[in-house]
Amino acid sequence: MNYFDETIASVHQKLANRQLSVAELNQATIQRIQQLNPTLNSFLAVNDQPVPETSVDSEQLLAGIPLAIKDNILTKQLKTTAASKILSNFQSVYESTVTTKLLAAGMHNIGKTNMDEFAMGSSSENSAFGPVKNPWNLQKVPGGSSGGSAAAVAAGEVLAALGTDTGGSVRQPASFNGVFGIKPTYGRVSRWGVIAFCSSMDQVGVLSRHVADSALILQTMAGYDPHDNTSSSQPVPNFSAINADVRGLKIAVPDEFMGDGVAPGVRQQVQHALDLLAAQGAQIDTVQLPHAQYAVQVYYIIASSEASSNLQRYDGIRYGYRSTEVQNLEDVYVHSRSEGFGDEVKRRIMLGTFALSAGYYDAYFNKAAQVRTLINQDFEKVFQNYDLIVGPTAPTTAFDLGSRIDDPVVMYMNDILTIPANLAGLPAASVPVGLADGMPVGVQLIAPAFGEQTIFNTAQVLENETNFLAQRPQIGGQN
Repeated sequence: MNYFDETIASVHQKLANRQLSVAELNQATIQRIQQLNPTLNSFLAVNDQPVPETSVDSEQLLAGIPLAIKDNILTKQLKTTAASKILSNFQSVYESTVTTKLLAAGMHNIGKTNMDEFAMGSSSENSAFGPVKNPWNLQKVPGGSSGGSAAAVAAGEVLAALGTDTGGSVRQPASFNGVFGIKPTYGRVSRWGVIAFCSSMDQVGVLSRHVADSALILQTMAGYDPHDNTSSSQPVPNFSAINADVRGLKIAVPDEFMGDGVAPGVRQQVQHALDLLAAQGAQIDTVQLPHAQYAVQVYYIIASSEASSNLQRYDGIRYGYRSTEVQNLEDVYVHSRSEGFGDEVKRRIMLGTFALSAGYYDAYFNKAAQVRTLINQDFEKVFQNYDLIVGPTAPTTAFDLGSRIDDPVVMYMNDILTIPANLAGLPAASVPVGLADGMPVGVQLIAPAFGEQTIFNTAQVLENETNFLAQRPQIGGQN
């Protein structure tokens, strides 16, 4: 099975026409993963159980399709570790809402993908089980935290994968790996069964090579969930009804997204994409998002504060890793957490606990929340006159493994362009449009709340016009 030549629709057609069986597809996918995973380390677990042979009718568009699932999304079939030593042997007793819906549609959980521990990171180097490699260049990071999912799709191991996006963790690895990745509106998709990092920003997203494949999966897993009181009752459109037409679309390009910090090669590819959209009839103007410059600082105060609260549950008592070097109850807490959590997770817990402490709450957390409101208002003002905001997904292409892991501030700045959409809860996606220095470049599309269809329509135009998918990565694609 060469997934580079396939889409969900084309594979479905082969299954429905009996040219291919579900068991054959599953086995071919497992063989592909087993062939590439020793090089990429994109999967932490592979579901090698044989699937029952079932017939696929023309209406079951997702039936029999293997799906890779980020390892912070609970599944009953495979362990869920969040790439952390503290959960290295954790087996969930229930299935997340998103996987429940996709399994009910006939998809098959083919494996759990590697990631930054507890989704904290921008390079997938913070995993307790080793870093993920970028299939375009094994010396480069795949981005994070959904780096395993992005690398698996980019290398042709699977057609699609689930990721989670708290500050850019679907879009940035999508950009670094040359695939499409979308983070829906906050509340569009249930967070029930997703290991919490920052509850006010976490959202499950989809990565795939083709825009239409993500649209089909998102519409299947979206919708209100009584288990999640932050999920929205907003009706879910038929995202698959993509209209690849941008005539009359009003696009805003923020000055702040195209500044000096953006690498020249990235800016060139983004400008090329904007020129393509203009040639197709879109109106493009420059705008300002004046408070976007504070997004990284605001994000790391709010996200770390929520993380310090959410990660209290890992105490060495109820579940997860427990240290054996203990003499009393306090030792259980201290040693289990010290030994079980990695450096980046500890850093964020300490930062968040500090920001929430009595003497500093007003100076840090409360102030960050106020600036978050200003960032939201900037977006609202732009969307009064425009349909879409467009700019680079990341300021650079994928950087070298090990080059930034020891400098957290430099690493944090890598998410400067993706974080604002999370703070505002807006839908956003990364679309691959070209190469700079041999590595993929993604363009970010941000829409008003529940405006995912506008993103899919525009992304399809870019997929058609750039012909980026003719490119193949070094690993898997044999370019």
